[in-house]
Amino acid sequence: MIDTIIFDFGNVFINLAEEAPFEHMRKAGLVCWNEDLDNLNKRYEKGKIKESDFFGGLQKYIPNKSLIEIRDAWNAILLDFPLYRLEFLQQLSAKYRLFLLSNTDATHIEKFENKVGETFSREFYQCFEKVYFSFEIGLRKPDPDIFNYIINKHELSPKRTLFVDDNKHNTDVAANLGLNIWNLQVGKEDVVDLLDKNW
Repeated sequence: MIDTIIFDFGNVFINLAEEAPFEHMRKAGLVCWNEDLDNLNKRYEKGKIKESDFFGGLQKYIPNKSLIEIRDAWNAILLDFPLYRLEFLQQLSAKYRLFLLSNTDATHIEKFENKVGETFSREFYQCFEKVYFSFEIGLRKPDPDIFNYIINKHELSPKRTLFVDDNKHNTDVAANLGLNIWNLQVGKEDVVDLLDKNW
């Protein structure tokens, strides 16, 4: 029987336009998203570099754009967070231990909090026993260490824990560690369908 749920954030609660930042940057002259930029992004998501270093690194590839313009393009990924999902989560929090586990960076979280407002973001965070952002703990999915970190820190039983994420790489690793998984199919499923499934 499930008593704990670990949720991803993007495309589970907040809707994302995942290609939007790259489309903006391509229009600004970025030829392709390369390994150097990928590593830069991962380092920023792990909190290993400052925001200024990250956007400065991006600017090397699109020098005709200001840091503010690049930051705005980067934040274009964030869309809406439907209220019904928050209400569902609030109901769920009365029955389960809930955790949030997100690969994200400081820029996106600041933008999210400003976008939805202080009251909404506070009520969202209060649903969880603990919120884990990759940039704060120096780990990111699908590294098994990030799952083991939460399991050990909170003495969770994997067989009684459900992990919900829209990325199959992440849910595959979680499954290998013995967690129950739901690889949510964006556009076909919604997190509020969770209780309709047999866990």
